[in-house]
Amino acid sequence: MSIYQEEYKRKLVTADEAVKVVKSGDWVAYSHFALTPRSLDEALARRKDELFNVKIRSVSSIHPVKVATEDPNQEHFIYNSGFFSGIDRKLQDQGLAYHIPGLYAESPVNIRNGQSDTPVVAMLVTTPMDENGFFNFSVSCSYARALCEMAQTVIIEVNENVPRCLGGDQECVHISEVDYIVEGNNEPLVEIPTIPATEVDKKIASLIVEEIEDGACLQLGIGGMPNTVGQMLAESDLKDLGVHSEMLCGAFVDLYEAGKITGAKKNIDRFKMVFTFALGNKKLYDFIHNNPACAIYPVDYTNSVEVISRNDKQISINNAIEIDLFGQICSESVGTRQISGTGGQFDFTFGAVRSRGGKAFICMSSTKKIKENTMSRIVPTITPGGIITLPRTVVQYVVTEFGKVNLKGKSTWQRAELLISIAHPDYRDELIKEAEKMKIWTRTNKRLSLVG
Repeated sequence: MSIYQEEYKRKLVTADEAVKVVKSGDWVAYSHFALTPRSLDEALARRKDELFNVKIRSVSSIHPVKVATEDPNQEHFIYNSGFFSGIDRKLQDQGLAYHIPGLYAESPVNIRNGQSDTPVVAMLVTTPMDENGFFNFSVSCSYARALCEMAQTVIIEVNENVPRCLGGDQECVHISEVDYIVEGNNEPLVEIPTIPATEVDKKIASLIVEEIEDGACLQLGIGGMPNTVGQMLAESDLKDLGVHSEMLCGAFVDLYEAGKITGAKKNIDRFKMVFTFALGNKKLYDFIHNNPACAIYPVDYTNSVEVISRNDKQISINNAIEIDLFGQICSESVGTRQISGTGGQFDFTFGAVRSRGGKAFICMSSTKKIKENTMSRIVPTITPGGIITLPRTVVQYVVTEFGKVNLKGKSTWQRAELLISIAHPDYRDELIKEAEKMKIWTRTNKRLSLVG
């Protein structure tokens, strides 16, 4: 038995034993996205009658969070999330989840500098220990290393069925830095189903694809439209595409297998598909496992504006909920109801525009349905209570199924005209009237060309 195996045996405990270190008033940090701890979360929830005012922080949980659901009166636990998933939204609607606003890129420095509440206990899902005593953070690197450095107690929940993601940087923690090891839930990672593309998605995707050149470096998110972009790129004549993205999704695998992704033209991390977390299906997770074509990094590297801008032709593609005639983007809330978070949208929009030949796209259908009502996503002003994810000063391309416009360097009246030109025709007359009231419409604006 090696020295590391002996240490492993000494630190191996049950989940119920491990969570005994949590005290009333503590901050507890969970690993995030597909790696939300399950065994430790369930064990901590079982201690609810012994604990008070324990604060938990996570990001976009894919599993039901027991510390929240088992304590509906919040007498014992307060659950917080840095980016809401569907599960987090449901908890919010019950008054059981709170959002932690922030730029994704700043997460590690906030933890290390104490600007976030320093976790007393970190509970992280990892791969099994390797022969050198290291546990790999798998598909959720982000700021896991920072948590290990700052937490007083580090608990590892081992899952034998998660992929090992090669670095990169800061993708592992050594057993000497770990306090307790739990052999937890070994279920395969939850798969996120591919959202079928709508005709609107396909139209928007086609408008974006025609802006992408050979050697471009891609950032894609999850959803029907980004997957459609990936499919169209796979069927195109483009070559030598690269990847520098916060998220690795299934579309990248399809592009790689089609021979479109080589990374040969990247200025940094050449030949590597760079990411900080992955979320998708089994095909994606199998592709990532021990694959030297992929490199996982902490989020203060992947989402650094300076790093993003170092690759030429960086392409950033993100979604939005609504945009107003000033060009302000709301991508994370409907009124005061939190839907997601800022995430890396600001980081990649800001970074891509600074890349030589780079382009940042904000995409959305021209309308949305709320119950039985159809509404324009291009509005005079952001819905009251809505969160501004991107200020008007950083927005570049905006794309709907009716076209794409570039707002960079444009005055208020030019922005209003451009945005109304890609609004649904049914709403253009009313938007013009509102623009006139807002004093952002001139006699030279193209009124007739925008109507009908």
